[in-house]
Amino acid sequence: MTGTISIAVVAANGKAGRLIVKEAVERGFDVTAVVRGENRTVAPHAIVKDLFDLTAADLDGFDVVVDAFGAWTPETLDQHSESVNHLSDILSGTDTRLIVVGGAGSLYVDPEHTTHLFDTPEFPDEYVPLSKAQGAALDEIRRRDDVRWTFVSPAAEFIADGERTGRYVLAGEELTTDDAGRSEISYADYAVAIVDLATADDANTHVGERVSVRW
Repeated sequence: MTGTISIAVVAANGKAGRLIVKEAVERGFDVTAVVRGENRTVAPHAIVKDLFDLTAADLDGFDVVVDAFGAWTPETLDQHSESVNHLSDILSGTDTRLIVVGGAGSLYVDPEHTTHLFDTPEFPDEYVPLSKAQGAALDEIRRRDDVRWTFVSPAAEFIADGERTGRYVLAGEELTTDDAGRSEISYADYAVAIVDLATADDANTHVGERVSVRW
């Protein structure tokens, strides 16, 4: 499917956002970048506005909104939850899909879903606060039954400059690996998966679910 779906990418100037925009534009979709300043993406349209100042009118008419927002400093980590709640509030009751760029740390490592990746000894200490904040954002959006959301976690190794192969495995709530025991995905192939989800022929695909993406 091409051209008939309108997509807004929030925080489009970020690493993930720019590649999601690029993937969607190159596949012929109608893409709008939502940015706080100059549009540094290839999107032909832009809304120049802070995420937290967006209104329902700003996002009216889009088929899909991709939330690529990220916060990295200790004092801003709570904004992961605040951002998904704000976008959920202004999309509440509409047919617009909200696809959230999530993190890997909140993936489960056991079938009983009692242990997160960030709970394991191997997980880097410096990424625990961020992963917990992203997990809290997932907990927040799980409470919403008024929004058509999908939360997408990348693999444990999220490779910023990795190649675009066009292939990926779409998995569920648990951390999965390839035959060599690796959990990896490039930002470029993660973008492929996001656009595939956003433009699936069945618009209900994985609505109300968290999924994960790896090679």
